Amino acid sequence: MIEKQTAEEVALEVRRLTELLMAAGRKDLLLKAIGIPLLEELRIEAARGKLSRLVITEDYRFILADYNNKEVELQPVHKAVYLLFLNHPEGIEFKRLTDYREELLGFYMKTARMMDKEKIVESVDKLVNPLDNAINEKCSRIKKVFLDLMDEYRANYYIISGHTQKHIAGRVWYERLKVITLPRELVKMEGE
Repeated sequence: MIEKQTAEEVALEVRRLTELLMAAGRKDLLLKAIGIPLLEELRIEAARGKLSRLVITEDYRFILADYNNKEVELQPVHKAVYLLFLNHPEGIEFKRLTDYREELLGFYMKTARMMDKEKIVESVDKLVNPLDNAINEKCSRIKKVFLDLMDEYRANYYIISGHTQKHIAGRVWYERLKVITLPRELVKMEGE
């Protein structure tokens, strides 16, 4: 019978059955039927509908336009890291950051105009060094700033987080990419 129903009809039936379980006071059975992993996915999907546009001004201020123009207050180095990952929606492996050194340096030079160039170069060299923990520290700080501004489900779209891609080409190997999952249509760079 369900095979002949449209997705919309199935959704109405799920809603009806959900209301019956709720009226019977059986949230436990409803949770068991849905399952925790699906519930988490649904919460993330619900958060997606409440995402704000991220406006990056010409002077590199990060503004959440739909959250009363709230500014995301980051240091220039954090802004540079964030801009690098925003510029690569396909993701970047931390161990391959040296391939992005010049791009990261360019972003840092733009966001830290008043800083000493030698310090900027030194900082970027630490960030791209796979034996240094600097990149993890910067990503943790970025995550904390977004978590201070919004709930964890919405923040998950704005932070730099892990994504593993499995490849099979004669052998199985994994690419441990770091990405910002914010839909790029929500990102506006002023002056572009």
